[in-house]
Amino acid sequence: MNVVSTMRYSRRSYMTADRLPAAADLERLYLGMLRIRLFEDAVLRLFLANEVEGTTHLCQGQEAVSVGVCDALDPGDAVAATYRGHGAALALGVDATRLMAELLGRESGTNGGRGGSMNVTDLERGLIGCFGIVGGSIAAATGAALAAQLTRDGSVSVAFFGDGAVNQAYFHECLNFAGVRRLPVLFVCENNLYGEWTPMAAVTAGGDIAGRAAAYDIPAAKVDGNDVLAVRTAAADAVSRARRGDGPTLLECLTYRHKGHSKVDPGAYRPREEVDAWLARDPLPRLAAQLDDDAVERAHDDAEAELQRVLAAATAAAFPALGTPATATKGSA
Repeated sequence: MNVVSTMRYSRRSYMTADRLPAAADLERLYLGMLRIRLFEDAVLRLFLANEVEGTTHLCQGQEAVSVGVCDALDPGDAVAATYRGHGAALALGVDATRLMAELLGRESGTNGGRGGSMNVTDLERGLIGCFGIVGGSIAAATGAALAAQLTRDGSVSVAFFGDGAVNQAYFHECLNFAGVRRLPVLFVCENNLYGEWTPMAAVTAGGDIAGRAAAYDIPAAKVDGNDVLAVRTAAADAVSRARRGDGPTLLECLTYRHKGHSKVDPGAYRPREEVDAWLARDPLPRLAAQLDDDAVERAHDDAEAELQRVLAAATAAAFPALGTPATATKGSA
């Protein structure tokens, strides 16, 4: 089963007002989150074995946001993600082997092994970039939405960003511009309560991220970011609104990263009771509770088998050849 190629493009008819989600759709969403969880766990192991080129930022615990939002999109839509962007990439349908190869610095990676974890792009799948600059994704998605509006191609853009980005100029300038132009863009704040090591509440005046949209006359919603169905419903509403020409939406998803900010961060600054409370709200077992045992077992079998294929292919792939234009240094010409 090639779950990578079918992930994003499956029929998404379950989120209607008059019917409950179908079991097959729940299983598909669970598989999507599980694929991300296992992929990130594997990246952690590879990083600790010194196999990953550069640093990495993992998204275990935040899978419901990526899967819920991307499931509401269509081919041709654009996504700009953060440096914690592996989940968004996989949810969009980026090939998992090519993504892993990129993290390992291999020629067959999404960026030829030269971009690394924080700079993944795949234009064929709509991923216009993962951005290491905090808030950079907001500007990129706003620009893509402007292009869509000018060309009238009917597409919608999504910007993923963390709570640390809402105090950046990108956030305010782009929400203002998108509101004035009524751009077809969805601004998705993955509020995991910390900007690197700093509690969001300590540096964000007012503390209500969704409430900031009112200043720009933009609708907003605050949802449980660990509930993939709630995220998907809110995202679908916002995407439909944007596609109708009714402008942008700000979606604040309350979630929590299970690991530290990056691999140099053990996360010791977070209170143990806070961590335990959020681990109890893990999005995977929450959705698994709505599935039968056979469905959960199938998802694990599929995801684990895929991961073994991904690791075998990515670790066997060649490194970029030295001396090629993309790898040559300035002084070697």
